[in-house]
Amino acid sequence: MLLIGILLVAINLRPALASVGPLIEDIRLTTGLSNSQLGLLTTLPLIAFGVISPLTPLFTRRLGIGGTLLMALVLLVMGTSMRAIAWLPALYFGTLLVGIAIAFGNVLMPSLTKRNFSSHSGFITSLYSSAMALGASLAAGFSVPLAVEMNLGWRGALGVWSIPAAVALIVWLPQVRRLTRSEPNRSFQKAMKHLGGSSLAWQVALFMGLQSLTFYVVLAWLPAILMSRGYDATYSGWMLSLSQAMGIFGSLIIPTLAGRTTDQRGIVLCLSLIESVGLAGLLLDQTGWIALWVSLIGFVLGGSFGLALLFIVLRSSGTETATELSGFAQSIGYMVAAIGPLLFGVLFDFTQSWTWSFLFLFAVGIVKLGMGWGAGSPQTLE
Repeated sequence: MLLIGILLVAINLRPALASVGPLIEDIRLTTGLSNSQLGLLTTLPLIAFGVISPLTPLFTRRLGIGGTLLMALVLLVMGTSMRAIAWLPALYFGTLLVGIAIAFGNVLMPSLTKRNFSSHSGFITSLYSSAMALGASLAAGFSVPLAVEMNLGWRGALGVWSIPAAVALIVWLPQVRRLTRSEPNRSFQKAMKHLGGSSLAWQVALFMGLQSLTFYVVLAWLPAILMSRGYDATYSGWMLSLSQAMGIFGSLIIPTLAGRTTDQRGIVLCLSLIESVGLAGLLLDQTGWIALWVSLIGFVLGGSFGLALLFIVLRSSGTETATELSGFAQSIGYMVAAIGPLLFGVLFDFTQSWTWSFLFLFAVGIVKLGMGWGAGSPQTLE
C-alpha cells in the first residue's frame, strides 16, 4: 500500500506543470501575456521549489514524512483547482501553490526510498520517476483535446488535473499514521552548514538543477518552437507528450542500471552525448524527423532526472541525510533551473530566433556533464 501511495503521489507531481506548454498559445490569445510573462508560469513553481525544498526537513520533524506529503496533496488540489478560475491573479497564485506542493513531494520521494526500500533503491527510483514522467506525458498529450474537443477551455484543461490529485490524497490518508516519525540527530542549521561545505553535495545539487533546467525549458517551449515552424497546436502537444513518454523509458531504464553499479560516470557521459544529438537535430532539422529528436531528448531528460534522484539516495548515509541532501539539492537545483524557461523565452524575444536559445542549452549541457561526473563517482555523504 505504501508503494501504491508513492506511485499515486508521483504521478501527480508533473501534470500541473506539463499541461501549461501545449496551451500556451491559447493562454496568450486570451490574456495578452508576453513570452516573458508566460515563462513566469513555469518559473514560479521552480522558485517555489528553490525556497521550500530546504525547509522540508523542518516540516517532517513536526508532521513526519506522511503528514507533510498529505499537506502537499491538499495544496496541490487547491492550486490546480484555482487555475480554473477566470481571474489572472488566480492563475498565478494557483501556480505558486502547485509549486509549493510539488516541492514537498520532490524532496520526500528519495527520503521514502532510502527509509523503506534502501536495498532496492535503483528499482524503486525507476518506478516513481517513471510514474512522474507518465503523469507529465498524459498532461502534455491530453491538455489540448480537453480544452478544444471537450470544450473545457484552457482554464478547465488546467483545472481538471485536480481530480487525480484528489484521488492520491484519499489513498495517501491511511499512510499518515503508518509512517512513524524519527528524532533528528542534528539541528537543521548544522545540517545545512555541513551540506554547504561539501563539494559532493554541490555537485549533486547542480546536476539536479541543470537537468531540471533543460527539462522545464522543453516542457514550456517545445510546443511553441514547433508551432513557430508551422505545426499545429495538437501536433505540437503530442510531440511534447512523446517526449514525456520517452522520458518514462529513460526513468525506468537509467536508474535501474545505475543502481547496479557504484560508479555512474559512464552513464552520465552517454546521456550527455545522446542529449547533444537530440538538441542539434531539433535545432537543425530540415527533413521532418521531429519525432526522433524529441524522443532522444525525452529519453535523456527522463533518465537524467531519475539519475539525479538516485544520486541523492546513493550518496547519503541514512534517511535523515537523504532528506537533508534532497532538500539542499533540490533547493539549489531548482533555483538554477528557474532561470531556464524565462531566459530561453527572453533570448527568443530579443533575437527572434531559436538559435541563441539552443546554444544556451548546449552550454548548460557541458556544465551538467562536469557536475554529473563528480556526482557519479563512488563516494558517500555522512
